[in-house]
Amino acid sequence: MNKIYPSAAAALAGVVKDGQTLAVGGFGLCGIPEALIAALRDSGVTGLTCVSNNAGVDGFGLGLLLETRQIKKMISSYVGENKLFAQQFLSGELELEFAPQGTLAERLRAGGAGIPAFFTATGVGTVVAEGKDLREFDGRTYVMERGIVADVALVKAWKADAAGNLIYRKTARNFNPMCATAGKVTIAEVEEIVPVGELDPDQIHTPGIFVQRLVLNATPEKRIEQRTLRKTA
Repeated sequence: MNKIYPSAAAALAGVVKDGQTLAVGGFGLCGIPEALIAALRDSGVTGLTCVSNNAGVDGFGLGLLLETRQIKKMISSYVGENKLFAQQFLSGELELEFAPQGTLAERLRAGGAGIPAFFTATGVGTVVAEGKDLREFDGRTYVMERGIVADVALVKAWKADAAGNLIYRKTARNFNPMCATAGKVTIAEVEEIVPVGELDPDQIHTPGIFVQRLVLNATPEKRIEQRTLRKTA
């Protein structure tokens, strides 16, 4: 089975549809599948629910899909870097489900592992727990959180082999591994693709069985989200 596609648009073709739930890897602007997100924008699909730690920034990452009003709902833990996100949410145009960062990671991991739900104390007594089942264990209250299974997962890795085995580099190994296992169809954008057998098995983070499609982006745009400089004397 050939998993390598010639472009991001080709990798998305026949997979993405209106109204789907997408799990999108990344943390801030680190390790985001930028080429796949741009191709998703160009595909014109709408009514999307996007599961991602954050929503990119204005004009980049998932912020591109907010500009074109293709996202109907976000399931996120942090949205503070995107003014358009805030505007759409406050106006009622965009639905938002907040999830604490660790809870969101565990919801994705649980979905990929076939675990339908779990209990956590995080969020009890806050808006996060509203409308959810509460249970007491050993004198402490816990909230039930559902595992997340996405129709499509878009992830970014540093290196892959032709079988779809993935290696993430440093901080880019954030939400990407959990998103990769939570998708019914997982598409990985990578900086390098090598023949099968060239990756050290002990270094593989996501086994190829979880990855259906690969696309090469050898020269990604690696933005610095917030540049901080020392003041001159």
